[in-house]
Amino acid sequence: MEPALSFEDLVVWQKSHQFVLEIYKLTKSFPKEELFGLTSQLPRAAVSIPANIAEGFKKRGQLDKARFLNISQGSLEECRYYLILVQDLKYGNALELKKRLDEIGKILSAYCHAVLNK
Repeated sequence: MEPALSFEDLVVWQKSHQFVLEIYKLTKSFPKEELFGLTSQLPRAAVSIPANIAEGFKKRGQLDKARFLNISQGSLEECRYYLILVQDLKYGNALELKKRLDEIGKILSAYCHAVLNK
C-alpha cells in the first residue's frame, strides 16, 4: 500500500468528511430555537474531526501529529454526546450516524496507534 500523499487520501478523513455532510443535512431540520444550540454545536464538533486530521497530516513529528489526531478523537466523542441528545430530544434518527461515528472512531484509533508506533 502506497503512503498517503494528501490528507484526502486517508480513509479516516474521507469517512469523517462524509459524516460532516450528513450532520449538516440532519441539522437543517432542527427547530429554530436550536439555532444557537445544537444546530451550531453539532456541525462545529463534526467539522473538527476531519479538520484536525487534515492539519495533523503535514506535521513532521510523531507527537505533534498524534496531538491533532487526539483532538479529532475528542471532537468525535463530543459528537457522540450530541447524537445522544438529538435522539433523546426526538430531533431525528441518529442511529445510523452513531454507527458511522463508531467506525470512524475505530479507524482513527488505529491511525493514531500507527503514527505513534512508526
